[in-house]
Amino acid sequence: MTLDNLTLSPPQPVIAGIRTAVVSIPLPRPVAWSNVQVSSREYVLVWVDGDDGQTGLGFTVGSRFDNGGAYIASAITDLLAPTLIGREAFAIESIWEELAFQTLLLGRRGAVMRAMSAVDIALWDLLAKATGRPLCDLLGRYRSRVPAYASGGYYYSDDPDVDLAELEAEVHRHVELGFRAIKIKTGRLPAKADRARILRALDAAGPDVRVAVDANHAWRDYPSAINDLRHLDELGLWWIEEPVLPDQLEASARIANTLLTPIATGEIEAGRWAFQQMIDLGAADILQPDATVVGGVSEWLKIAYMAACRDIPLTPHWVPDIHVHLGAATPNVLALEYFHPAVGVLNFDRLLAESLQFEDGEILVPTRPGHGITLDDDAVAYFKVS
Repeated sequence: MTLDNLTLSPPQPVIAGIRTAVVSIPLPRPVAWSNVQVSSREYVLVWVDGDDGQTGLGFTVGSRFDNGGAYIASAITDLLAPTLIGREAFAIESIWEELAFQTLLLGRRGAVMRAMSAVDIALWDLLAKATGRPLCDLLGRYRSRVPAYASGGYYYSDDPDVDLAELEAEVHRHVELGFRAIKIKTGRLPAKADRARILRALDAAGPDVRVAVDANHAWRDYPSAINDLRHLDELGLWWIEEPVLPDQLEASARIANTLLTPIATGEIEAGRWAFQQMIDLGAADILQPDATVVGGVSEWLKIAYMAACRDIPLTPHWVPDIHVHLGAATPNVLALEYFHPAVGVLNFDRLLAESLQFEDGEILVPTRPGHGITLDDDAVAYFKVS
């Protein structure tokens, strides 16, 4: 064989441009969890353009505060873009390490890491599109349908009778749609009242449906959390999520070691080393990394493999449109978090031209190249704020 007979791979695209948009989408009505009430959601979109004409799409969740999304977008355009422009688009791991080092004094978590997450997701989308395959195929497909649970159970009214009635109706709707697991909020009311909400949800769900509860770090110390939560052990809940603040790893470990009900956390955490510390301390029985927060697909995978080495399951937090591919390639993912449009809390789907398909308690992996997220350009323009 001579060099003339060799078929050489085409050169990989070079990053030619970075574009961002911040959108703000109002909720159908305000909702609350343990210590927060929200009336809208911000999302930051980023497009990475290759010099071959192909584009990768990334995104992250902004903030419940005004201008939080603009802050993340400025991190992309002002901090990250100068390093990205001109780089080979498929050198994803090298790019991640360089961005992490360049932003070491400004990032590591929060807005800058969310900016890196969005860029990393866009680069993986670009790579998968270049191969003509769904993202999960690049990662090593394990399954084509991923179990999901219905997330909801927010506090919808200050009137307890109205709130309980709406909670029960929502649970019934999720069960009728085929969900075999649900999650509701807890921690906003006194322990006795919150127990009544959980009991109502359990009764509405029936014996064959798993129920988890999410406290959104309602407690500030572990003795108070244990005192209020130990009465839930007898209920057989799937897990209790985020009883304390994410940095209170010692407190979370004490709670996990005291209660029988598994503790889940990690949705706000970023970086593999933070999750390593969480694992080493025994601060969680279930990890909940979010690819739009933790550092993108690249960092999410490292966390998933590290957890697998310790037999720790994952239930990824938030937007299932990206996590469906990660769950399809990762055996230790128990279930994806899914928000039915009727709940309206995760309203990212209002930006989409095509939503995920759900069937018999599972989300079907999109077959389109890349991560398969297709935006409705008119919707993006309508909700765009910067």
